[in-house]
Order: sequence, then structure tokens, then C-alpha cells
Amino acid sequence: MGVDYYGILEVNRNATDEDVKKSYRKLAMKWHPDKNPNNKQEAEAKFKEISEAYEVLSDPQKRAVYDHYGEENGKPGGPNDFNFNHRNAEEIFAEFFGSSPFEFSSMGRAKSVRKPDSAFFGGFSGPENFRSQTEGDGAIGGGAPRKPPPVESMLPCSLVDLYNGSTRKMKISRNVVDANGKLSPETEVLTINVKPGWKKGTKITFPDKGNEQLNQLPADLIFVIDEKPHEVYKRDGNDLIISHTVTLAEALRGTTVNLTTLDGRSLTIQVTDIVSPGYELVIEGEGMPIAKELGKKGALRIKFEVKFPEKLTTEQRASIKRILSC
Repeated sequence: MGVDYYGILEVNRNATDEDVKKSYRKLAMKWHPDKNPNNKQEAEAKFKEISEAYEVLSDPQKRAVYDHYGEENGKPGGPNDFNFNHRNAEEIFAEFFGSSPFEFSSMGRAKSVRKPDSAFFGGFSGPENFRSQTEGDGAIGGGAPRKPPPVESMLPCSLVDLYNGSTRKMKISRNVVDANGKLSPETEVLTINVKPGWKKGTKITFPDKGNEQLNQLPADLIFVIDEKPHEVYKRDGNDLIISHTVTLAEALRGTTVNLTTLDGRSLTIQVTDIVSPGYELVIEGEGMPIAKELGKKGALRIKFEVKFPEKLTTEQRASIKRILSC
């Protein structure tokens, strides 16, 4: 039999007209290309298959021929010549739904629309609810389906997460339109791959993952990176900053700074310069990864504070005077 239309629509050969309609509604909503922007090529092929299967199985005459002769014998040139797929898949979709929940951006706009079966639209009927629309006149139903503003949520990340990168799993709950045209709750786990070097305010968009409503496009869901403070390091663009306090003796004779980096390395920095108040030591390549420049990092900036003694003995004063007068 060439193509198994019953298998494509996921119904058995004894399926009623209502079964065929319900299955088409569910599968068409799932595989419409505009709902699968990241997998559009496969979705288009699947969407066309589903539409072709529905066109045949929803028409008693075509279904009878298909059941008797099979799909191949019903193709043009066969003994029972008729074309199972003579209409655009979007046209079938629009005719069924009356007013598409999606923009017809992927496969061309429908040429005409008839009033849909009221069983799928809560009993709505009559020309005041659904009007005919010709190709090129604009959106079906008096205007393009409205897309609500995106829904934004903050995604708190530690400085360690933003330095090394991390994978976050976010469980969301939303309303979707089910096969019966009703809103039902659905949960889904979204994976966010936080890239090394991402900054506060970076946005990660999941298209059409907001709540669904009839005759309205689902909103986009956006996660916004928020940076949690670190106990040692502060971030300034691509640089990392720490404050380090030394004694007056260390400021004059030199000192060593021991750090644990954000990726867990031990870093030992010898300071041989005389450290004056406000002195800053810059270590290139030890800052944050630069997201758009693979392998590159900003600088580590160590800001020194000098702690002066509160008291000096007469002997200490004399020693300092002798040393500094040389």
C-alpha cells in the first residue's frame, strides 16, 4: 500500500470521522513548521504527510478508494486516478482551524477558509466568527494572530558558573491547547547551557514556550542571567578584581599573594614593587573568559590597601628614621 495514512494519523482502520479529526488536530498542532523553528525541515515534511493523510481519510469517497486500492493505485495515472494531495497543507490546516494559531510564514498562506466544525471551537459558528480570506489579503480572521510580549525570568548564576560554564535544568509549567481545543497544564524541563564568560543581563530565549491560547501565538520564554556576588572576586566587564591588604613592612619589603582561582587552581603572585596606598597590580589572562573570543581572558586586578601600625616604640621610630634617611 505505498503510504500508510492510518499510521501517519495514528488511528486504526476502524477510526471514526471524529477520531480522524481529533488525531489530525493534535498532530497538526504538534508538527506545524511555525511551532518547530529549530527543526523546520523535518516538521514541514511531517506536516505535509499529516495533511495529506487527513485529506484522504476525512473524505468518505477518497477513503473508500484508498481502503480498496491503496495509495499508489489512487495516484494520477493509476486505475483510480485522483490526487490525494492536491491542496496546500496550510490550506487544509486553515480550513480545519478557521483561524490559524500560527503565522503562515513557512509554507505560504492558505487560499480560502470555510467555517470550521463547531465541535472544535466550543460551539462557535456563523460567518461573524470566521470570515473567508483570499491569498495575499493578509492574516486570516481579520488580522494576524497576536503574539503576547515575552515572559522573562531571572536565572541566578554564581561567578564560578559564569567562569567555567554550566548546564542548568529549568522545570516550567504552562498551559497548552490539547487535542480537544481546551487548555490543559503541561510541564517541561528546559536545558540552558551557560557559556563561560556570559555576563549579567545575557538573555536566553525559548521561542513559543509561554502559555498557549486559542487563536493566539504562544509567548516566548526568556531567561535573563543574574550574577550572584562572590566572597573574594568582583567582576568588572571581563576583568576580575580582588582587594588585598598588606602591612607597612610588607608594602616596603615585598610580599606574596596566594589565591585560589575560580576554576580551582592555586595561584601564587610575588610582589616585589613597593606598594603605596592605591597601588594596583594587573595580571593579564587571569580574568573572566571572553565569551566571543575563544581561549581569551580578561585581567586579574589586585588592589592593595596598606595597613599602617597604630603605635611605634621609640626604638622602632629610630630604626625607621635611620633606614629611610639612607
